[in-house]
Amino acid sequence: MKAKVLAALAATMAVSATYAFAANPFVDVPTDSWAYKSVVELADAGVIQGVDGEYFQGQRNITRYEAAEMVAKAMAHMDKATVEQRALINKLADEYADELNNLGVRVSNLENKVGNIKFTGDARLRYRYQNGTKDNDDSWDYRIRLRGQAQVNDRTTVTVGLSTDNQSFGSNGTASGGENDVFADIINVDYNFGSPNWKLSLGREAEWVLGGPRAYGYQYGDVFDRAQLQYNNGKIAVTAGYGKFKEDNGEGFVRGGKFTIDEGKYAGKYDLDGVKTGYGMIEGFFGNGSAAGVYYNNFTRAGGSSAVDNGDFSEYLDADDLWGVYASVNIGSKWNVLANYEKVNRDGVGYYTQNDVSDPEVWIGKVTYGKANMAQPKSWDIWVEYLDAEDGAFLGGSTNSWRFGQMDNIQSWGAGVDYVFAKNAMFSVMQSFATETKDSQADNDAAEKEQTRAQFVFAF
Repeated sequence: MKAKVLAALAATMAVSATYAFAANPFVDVPTDSWAYKSVVELADAGVIQGVDGEYFQGQRNITRYEAAEMVAKAMAHMDKATVEQRALINKLADEYADELNNLGVRVSNLENKVGNIKFTGDARLRYRYQNGTKDNDDSWDYRIRLRGQAQVNDRTTVTVGLSTDNQSFGSNGTASGGENDVFADIINVDYNFGSPNWKLSLGREAEWVLGGPRAYGYQYGDVFDRAQLQYNNGKIAVTAGYGKFKEDNGEGFVRGGKFTIDEGKYAGKYDLDGVKTGYGMIEGFFGNGSAAGVYYNNFTRAGGSSAVDNGDFSEYLDADDLWGVYASVNIGSKWNVLANYEKVNRDGVGYYTQNDVSDPEVWIGKVTYGKANMAQPKSWDIWVEYLDAEDGAFLGGSTNSWRFGQMDNIQSWGAGVDYVFAKNAMFSVMQSFATETKDSQADNDAAEKEQTRAQFVFAF
């Protein structure tokens, strides 16, 4: 029971604080202990005091009164806990209700938190430049998002979010014009089945990533309507779902069409408007936050601006399915290495060459040093990445990558740095270099032009 209570406390306290540099007050907890980080964090936060101020005595059984004290402190941090953590703390509170009452902390205080709404948000000011494609005011845009999350009960959480479009400063319209759209980018219900391992998610997600949150997200990473079921026991996660892509990448790929061929065997408009996907992912999690996974997506079209009334919409999708694999490996406490591979099953035409393409592939590698944490001022990271994408490898849509414009038929390097200059305020800069066109027949006006991106992000 001591391990269970400490696990709940450690997970909850770690949501908003980092105590990696705190001194270890206990002589019987060595630095190589599996529990070292959690014990130090809890001691530094004043949650645990140990025995005689010097000994943790991890093997000693605790009394119900001591356990109730720990649960009371976990209840005080409920607003920082996830749905799964809240469910565990609820069970512990029920178990120690009598002891909590004697401490003056009634379980009803915990129940009163149900239904409370927590609001968060962020604002981004962004600069993106590529000679001839994004110049002058067109290089600048902004976005503002607001989120509200309500804990309906110990199993159900509802999240609603509003977002502006990426508003360009290059627009000649008035600031109050109708093009400044605000839309619902999150309308989501999460439900766990009485177990933190199982979660059902229904509705719209604002930051859904094709390949999962730990993959690079080359193909897509944005607003997505879906029904998704996931099993996650902390060591392995199995995810299955079905949904529809809902956002473009600022280049008009979804709303306006990626490109159109007027005649020939590939005649049609190629974009993601109306495209749905069924998907599955299997991921394994290892020590020190490392993970690896494999994923599969099958694509179908259901109407949309590219569909034609011939009873076979898939003809103009030009992509049947894809599969990918990723590995994200943490080395020590500072280094992360990410490798991602994807292969698209398509026999169609390339965007840049309009030549036949067959089952194009993309390779991505990224190495990061450090970790920028919005809650920790002066934290930072620096990274370098390599992209090798065959012509036709990018399907369109809103990529999760920092890149824009030309996304396939290239070999390219990139580098960047993220710096948290104040709490909840981060500055980032990214730059591509050594970009080369893979097919010499590509349009020279679009080929081999380097990309620059810089942005401020503020969370509130």
